Amino acid sequence: MKVLLINGSPNAKGCTYTALSEVAKALEENGVETEIAQLGGKPVRGCIGCNGCAGKERCVFDDDVTNEMIAKMESADGLIIGSPVYFASPNGNLMSMLDRMFYAGKCFAHKPAAAVASARRAGTTVTLDDISKYFGIRQMPVVSSTYWNMVHGSKPEDVLKDEEGMQTMRNLGKNMAWLLKCIESGKQNGIVVPDAETGSRTNFIR
Repeated sequence: MKVLLINGSPNAKGCTYTALSEVAKALEENGVETEIAQLGGKPVRGCIGCNGCAGKERCVFDDDVTNEMIAKMESADGLIIGSPVYFASPNGNLMSMLDRMFYAGKCFAHKPAAAVASARRAGTTVTLDDISKYFGIRQMPVVSSTYWNMVHGSKPEDVLKDEEGMQTMRNLGKNMAWLLKCIESGKQNGIVVPDAETGSRTNFIR
């Protein structure tokens, strides 16, 4: 079993990374392999709605990390997405990548997922809400912890002092590992994932 943790910060070893590392440590201690993948600081294209990814499971634009993240997700059993708070919401580059990743990729259904937010002060709940919407549309069970998945601090040393935040990260890792093991046990005992109905697509004038 493996969990992909996406660091949606341009800072490779900043506050978001510190939080995700605590989650990863708890996962590893519970027998789950982890990979922390870095979004980086280079520009990321937004989705233009061209539908060129249809049938390809890759975005037609291959000049940033989006397709790399899709490939990593294909071999993962769970997903955790972390973001710093920018103006009370997630990093824009991360959201642009997630739009394309979740639209083009077909590797998400029934894989547990969670969002993590890092902030100096406020904006964490909006950030968690924005990221979690991707999970709901792709049939991903959302993993909880003992508080909302957020840490606070202006630098990694501050985050490490956020005792409840670090505790929340550890409990998130433990809960993710537990759910992954439950899913694996279910598979071994003949419990199959449900077939989703996909035929109906309507809008608000029908």
